[in-house]
Amino acid sequence: MSYADNSDITKTRPEKSLVVTRKKTGGRNCYGRITARGIGGGHKQKIRIVDFKRQKHGVEATVSAIEYDPGRTARLALLQYADGEKRYIVAPSGLQVGARVMSGPSAPPEIGNSLPLKAIPVGMPIHNIELTPGRGGQMVRTAGASATLMSRDEGYAQVRLPSGEIRRINENCYATIGQVGNAEHENVVLGKAGRARHLGLRPITRGMARNPVDHPNGGGQGKSKGGGGWQPLTSPWGLLAKGYRTRHKKKHSNRFILVRRDGRPMKNK
Repeated sequence: MSYADNSDITKTRPEKSLVVTRKKTGGRNCYGRITARGIGGGHKQKIRIVDFKRQKHGVEATVSAIEYDPGRTARLALLQYADGEKRYIVAPSGLQVGARVMSGPSAPPEIGNSLPLKAIPVGMPIHNIELTPGRGGQMVRTAGASATLMSRDEGYAQVRLPSGEIRRINENCYATIGQVGNAEHENVVLGKAGRARHLGLRPITRGMARNPVDHPNGGGQGKSKGGGGWQPLTSPWGLLAKGYRTRHKKKHSNRFILVRRDGRPMKNK
């Protein structure tokens, strides 16, 4: 069992104006039917309203606290703007209380500042990257993650994502300088079932341990892969679990991918 090091957290209570109540669903939809298995219970949590757009351009803010967020692996930084407004952002590694950050095309390329890709020096680590200008950061937001700006050409920036994929992104999209903090999160080991229950995770029975009526992989004399004879491993509804390509061949965004996650070049027609 291993725990996260919380020595970087400077404030234990969230900012009341930036939290909303999170209602538990237990994995059920609006009709009361379970659509996501293995969800239920867990400790009460509050949703922190995070500013992924960073649209307060040209206004300097001071980092007043580094906080814990139960809904994500990364830490949050509480910003205090000169006009009194407070906002949360994903805290990059190395950002300390008292540091000053800013967003906008004229902001310097320093840790925690948000700039359009066309204003960021090539080779810098970035996170919280937009896919559509003005929509807000959607990629590279987990603990310890960072992407690399490789080059710019014809209005697009080439970015190497943490998965190894190289993607073309509109150079007007914003990104934040630096690597996401709390990189030690990958070393956390729950160690016991109770810690999973605190997170709202319930146990799920393996398909091979069920009866044939309950799962395509159930049944068989003793342990068997798929009911006595070999069958492909599937979900309870028959969707293949291995070797099945889940990405559509003609997906619109395929034309922006230059190199796939496995290192092979993308074949765009």
